[in-house]
Amino acid sequence: MPVRASARMPMVNRNAAGIDIGATSHWVCVPEDAVGEGGSPVREFGAFTKGLDELVEWLLQCGVKTVVMESTAVYWIPLFQKLEAAGLEALLVNARHVRHVPGRKSDCKDCQWLQRLHSYGLLNGSFRPGDDICRLRTLMRHRDNLTKSCGAEVQHMQQALNQMNIHLHHAVSDLNGETGLRILEAILAGERDARKLVELRDAQCSKSTPEELAEALQGDWREEHLFVLRQSLENYRHLLRQMEICDAEVEKALAKVIVNPVAVVGERPPNPLAAQPKPKRQKKFKRLKSSTGLKRDVTAELTRICGVDLTRVIGLNVLGVLILISEIGVDMSRWRNAKAFCSWLGLCPGNKISGGKILNSRTVHVVNRVSILLRTVAPSVGRSDSWLGIFHRRMRARLGPAAANTATARKLACMIYHLLKYKEDYIDVDCLVYQEKIHKSRITKLSRQAEELGLELVKKEAA
Repeated sequence: MPVRASARMPMVNRNAAGIDIGATSHWVCVPEDAVGEGGSPVREFGAFTKGLDELVEWLLQCGVKTVVMESTAVYWIPLFQKLEAAGLEALLVNARHVRHVPGRKSDCKDCQWLQRLHSYGLLNGSFRPGDDICRLRTLMRHRDNLTKSCGAEVQHMQQALNQMNIHLHHAVSDLNGETGLRILEAILAGERDARKLVELRDAQCSKSTPEELAEALQGDWREEHLFVLRQSLENYRHLLRQMEICDAEVEKALAKVIVNPVAVVGERPPNPLAAQPKPKRQKKFKRLKSSTGLKRDVTAELTRICGVDLTRVIGLNVLGVLILISEIGVDMSRWRNAKAFCSWLGLCPGNKISGGKILNSRTVHVVNRVSILLRTVAPSVGRSDSWLGIFHRRMRARLGPAAANTATARKLACMIYHLLKYKEDYIDVDCLVYQEKIHKSRITKLSRQAEELGLELVKKEAA
C-alpha cells in the first residue's frame, strides 16, 4: 500500500490544534492521539464565555501547546486573549492563505485542515503587538472613528447651508475654524445682518474679503434647515468633548506602555549622504483650538517609548507618530529586515511571474492604517524643500502621483524601521549631496547607454 505524502512529512508541531472561528460557535480539532481511543478529535463549542472557558480547558487536557485559528471580523479576539492567558501559543492566520482548498467548505473540515497544516509548520501567524500596545491601538482606532464622525457632522452643516444658499463654507477656509464657528453661533442665536456677521471675521482670515463674505452670508433662512444646522453643530461639539476624554485615556495608556530593551543585532551601515549631520531642530507643537487634532503635546512620552524622536522625520507630527506606534509598536524584530516591513505594509511591487514572463507587478492591496498614513503625508512631503521632496517630485514626473506617493511612503517606512530598530537620532540628508548623487547616477546611465550604442560620452568644457 503506498504511503501518503503527508505521512512522510516531518511533524513540526505535534501538540497543535486548529480552530475555525464563527459568530455563534467554534470548531476545534486536536491530534488524534491526544483524545485516546473512542474519543473524537473534533468538537464544537459555543461562542459565549462559558463555551470559551470549556474550550481552553479541553485544550489543556489534551496537552495542546500551540493553537492556530482562522476567523473573520473580530470574533477571534476574546478566544485569542483567553488562550494567551492560559499560556498557549496562539496564531491567527490569514484566511486568504488557506481558502483555496477544494472540497473543504465546512467548518468541521476547516479546523481539521488548519490543524494538519499547523502540525507540519506550514502556517504563519499574523502580526499582533503586545497587550499594552493593543490597548493603545483600541483607543486610537476609536479616536479615528470620532474624527470621521466629526467630519460627517461638518458635512451636514455644509449641506444645511447650501440648501439655504449660505456660502459660508466657500468664503472661509474651514467651516469648523475660529471664524466659521463664531459666525455659525451668531446665526443660530438669531443674527441675520450680514454686516454684523462679517465683524466676527478673524483678522487672519484671508480666503475672502469682507465684501465677499458679506455676499456669501445672504440667503434664505428656513427654519427646518436652521434646525438641522443647530443639531449638527451640537453633535460636532459633543464629539469634540468625547475626543478630549479619549485623549486623556490615550495619555494614561501611553504611561502604561512597557519599554523592553531590544538587543540590536549588528550595526547599521553608514549613510554617506548624511556624513555631516545638521543640528537638531525640534518641531513646534501646534495646538489647534477647534479641530480634531491633539490638544496636548505627548512628544516626550513618545520619545520614551520609541527611544528616538520620530517627530523629526519629514512629514510626521505627534498625532502621526501616535497612530504609527499604536499599530506596529516599537519591536522591529518581528520583521527580518526593512524590505519585509515594507512588504507587510503593502508598499512593495508585486512579483507575479509565470513561464519567465512578468504577469503583474502591481502593489498588493493591503488595508493597513500605517500605509494609509504614510501615503497621506507623501504629497505634503513632496511640496517640501527636503531631499525626500526632491525624490517625490522625480517619481511624480516619471510614474505619476499615485506611484510617487507609494514610493515616498516606502522611503518613510524604511526610515521608521531603521530608527526604531537601531535607536539612532534622525539625521536629515543634505539636498546638495543628494542632488550630486542623482547627477552621478544619470551620468553613469548615459555612459552605459552610449557604450551600448558604440558611442563615446564626452564632457563639455566649461567656458
